[in-house]
Amino acid sequence: MNHLPQAWGRPRDDVYGPYDASYLQSGHPQTHTKSPIVTGTSVLAVKFQDGVVIAADNLASYGSLARFTDVKRLRPFNSKCIVGFGGDVSDMQYLDRLLNSLDVVENYSSEGHSLNAKNLHTYLSKVMYKRRSEINPLWNQMLVAGLDGDDKPFLSSIDLLGTTFSSPTLATGFGAHLAQPLLRKVADDESKVAGVTKERAIEAVKECMKVLFYRDARSLDRYSIAIITKEGGVELKEDEQLEGQSWAFAETIRGYGRTQEV
Repeated sequence: MNHLPQAWGRPRDDVYGPYDASYLQSGHPQTHTKSPIVTGTSVLAVKFQDGVVIAADNLASYGSLARFTDVKRLRPFNSKCIVGFGGDVSDMQYLDRLLNSLDVVENYSSEGHSLNAKNLHTYLSKVMYKRRSEINPLWNQMLVAGLDGDDKPFLSSIDLLGTTFSSPTLATGFGAHLAQPLLRKVADDESKVAGVTKERAIEAVKECMKVLFYRDARSLDRYSIAIITKEGGVELKEDEQLEGQSWAFAETIRGYGRTQEV
């Protein structure tokens, strides 16, 4: 055998002849990922009168296995915005490196301007649409939360096709089905945002995280939450625990296959 590292497992060319790898050339077109393996679930966000609250749990699932329980899916960009990632974790890491390099360029810029949440949302939408146009999409849906150029609350979504839309409340994954109805009770229209306090927004998001923990099989009771305001900037807490959650009530359930006590 040829013991050179670059040829491990191959017969020696001088003994058995040169290695013929022509059969490996299939001639098929290049293919890309169509089924993400390690994924994160819901991201939730709601506007309030002075800013935005955004949250996501710390779980990354390997299929149906709760494999990684310390994956932070809220990434601050600067003192004005946060990006929340749902979907493929490896693509999230790629986008995180992309944003870090952009942040370095911005910090060394001599123009004296910095990107706000609206600028960042536009940039990410172009990135996602470019990859979609190459038929090699980044399998993520993101929420960009923060302040726009006038220091007003900004919240908008981007998906793997580059589709964008804004709303006073947004959620990705199962949160779009389970949490959005609850968040819309807080602010279902842009005109109602001015009447939502910071405390009310935080309470609503935490309640939705509890609902998702009970109802979404790909969620976790540990989560990250961020509050973005003009005065406080980005306040990010990355290892919060749901309060008052317990599965103890399951012991009192009767029926559904459980043996009835006589």
